[in-house]
Amino acid sequence: MGMGMVFGAWILALVLGIAFFQDWFDVQYNPNESVKRTSVAGSSTAIVLQANRYGHYVASGTINGLPVVFLLDTGATSVAIPREVADSLGLKRGTPIVVATANGRAKGYLTRLDRVGLGAIELRNVEGVIAPGMGSNEVLLGMSFLEHLDWRREDGRLVLSAP
Repeated sequence: MGMGMVFGAWILALVLGIAFFQDWFDVQYNPNESVKRTSVAGSSTAIVLQANRYGHYVASGTINGLPVVFLLDTGATSVAIPREVADSLGLKRGTPIVVATANGRAKGYLTRLDRVGLGAIELRNVEGVIAPGMGSNEVLLGMSFLEHLDWRREDGRLVLSAP
């Protein structure tokens, strides 16, 4: 009986440790699960994003009202959506195109996103590309969204505002 209780205590400690560190790693990767609104002169809507431990801006947002995780990418022409994410969002594949990626050329499909939201900022009718070759579930939030915003870096943070 005594050994069973010791074994049970170790199992409980292990499960609690895994739960704690999983949450810690998630916050280290996406410190912007809850995007903070801020006030910026001349803007009715502004948000602040923290860089993750790798220096990237990862944030939770929405496409057509459904939750996604964005990786902000000023080098991406459009909002690039992995095939699995596009399928789960019910996005329609449009005209096939060839896209240039860090891994070379790949086939993609144009699509239109009714609504793209990042915190308090929401844009309508945003160009997107369904990219079957993407290896993760992150959506690259490219310039078809970012070009409509004012943005600047301050102390490791990114301030985005709608003009």
